[in-house]
Amino acid sequence: MRKEKELLLNEIKEKIDGSSAMIFTSYDKLEPNKSWELRNTLNKQGNLFEVVKKRVLLKAAEKAGVKIDESILSGHIGVVFVGETDAMIPAKAVYKFSEENDKLLQVICGHIEGKMMPGSELEVLSKLPGMDEMRAILLGLFTSPMSHMLSVMEAAIAGPLSADEQKS
Repeated sequence: MRKEKELLLNEIKEKIDGSSAMIFTSYDKLEPNKSWELRNTLNKQGNLFEVVKKRVLLKAAEKAGVKIDESILSGHIGVVFVGETDAMIPAKAVYKFSEENDKLLQVICGHIEGKMMPGSELEVLSKLPGMDEMRAILLGLFTSPMSHMLSVMEAAIAGPLSADEQKS
């Protein structure tokens, strides 16, 4: 293997090792401006979108201990290297980008928590609320009964006072 390819292979392997998850995408006519828009969105979230050659990706994944089925990789391949713990945040961003841009980018599959997932499962998971949203919902569930009880107690106290004022 040539020195340049070996360096590229090692660079991709380091990115695979350093990411908590990966999302594999396929595209055909992704313009540079649109690609930059997606990269910028993902970079703000602490993730990295990179276009890679299939052979280099497969060899780097093999070195990193990740099994990728070569038959599912079609078209030009872009990989989102997830830098944060919640892989659904970049997945939501990729699906949103795809919907806004006439499906220029298709999610093939993802490697999350050591398992390969097909794109259809990732799409379903990306439509679920994120961790912060779920925490807010849970907090709302905890505080809701207390606020209802408080309003009942206020009504119980205000009721006799209101009746007394109306009597006078």
